[in-house]
Amino acid sequence: MVCIAILGYGVVGSGVLKLLPQDVKRVLDRVDYSGELGGKYTRDFSDILKDDDIQVIVEAMGGVSPAYDYVKSALLAGKHVCTSNKELVAAHGAELLALAAKMRRSFLFEASVGGGIPLVRPFNHSLVRDEIFAVTGILNGTSNFMLTQMQSFGKSYAEALEEAQRLGYAESDPTADVGGFDAARKLAILLSLATGQRVDFEDIHTEGISDITGADLVHAREHGFVIKPMVDARITKDGVTAISAPMLVHHSSPLYSVSGVYNSLLVQTKNTGDVMFYGEGAGQMPTASAVVSDVMDIAQHPNSHIPFYWSAEKILTVTSCSNYRTLARISSSNSLRIYSEFNEKQSWQSGT
Repeated sequence: MVCIAILGYGVVGSGVLKLLPQDVKRVLDRVDYSGELGGKYTRDFSDILKDDDIQVIVEAMGGVSPAYDYVKSALLAGKHVCTSNKELVAAHGAELLALAAKMRRSFLFEASVGGGIPLVRPFNHSLVRDEIFAVTGILNGTSNFMLTQMQSFGKSYAEALEEAQRLGYAESDPTADVGGFDAARKLAILLSLATGQRVDFEDIHTEGISDITGADLVHAREHGFVIKPMVDARITKDGVTAISAPMLVHHSSPLYSVSGVYNSLLVQTKNTGDVMFYGEGAGQMPTASAVVSDVMDIAQHPNSHIPFYWSAEKILTVTSCSNYRTLARISSSNSLRIYSEFNEKQSWQSGT
């Protein structure tokens, strides 16, 4: 296909190598993997940047630094870039897309949202001519896995987190996942694609799952609900209303049974109608497979630029779901919002 270099030999980077062993020429990581990778291993980015054979760089390091500098340098050097790094895309997506367009190269990031679920490509291609009204769903497999462990198996928050880390679903520092920030970044990326303007994740009201107790879960189920780590956004001519927070989901909702590391997203559009995406939102091979799908896109268009409609102009208004009426007290220990997916007006409702 094409000659590839991988930045970061963690969960995703090693998965990409498993899927494309013959196409990877170099793997960069701060940890010495020379014994495992042999001549493919390097700690020097210039080995990759100066190699004219390498056409595509897969960035799987995570975080903004040094990933941002490496990706920018790669594009300036005339190389295509594929990334799974939602933190990088949320912070610098518009800038890097503009640079890629200038250099007539592609900056692709399917794996940055939804793991193995194709979301970025449908937003950029299939739905780009449509008008998206609302986006609702679960975009963090780690938090969803933990709440499933707590709700279905009676585990405590600490036990659920330990299990997620043991299985590789949670990082040693799980703050981004359990704090709702990971989902907020993914939502910001999708909203930027849906509106064509920059939506900053810092403007999205964000709450995590760390305060949810067993009593909350029991009380929710007694009333026909489960608690899910949700994102919700409404797009109007006046701007965007968005939130990332745990919410109560009624048993009549298709999101009720989305459990474990699975993610799901409901998208409401003017012409296509309601569209639902579902699949694994975490894990090595689903995410690596999404990266490889981007690599294959580039392999089919090696000398051209794949465009995105995401400008650097910031959207004027991002509000934090000001149309919900009140916080719903569901137990003596916690307050959560009840969201009814089938409410006629698609609005937030107070609980009882």
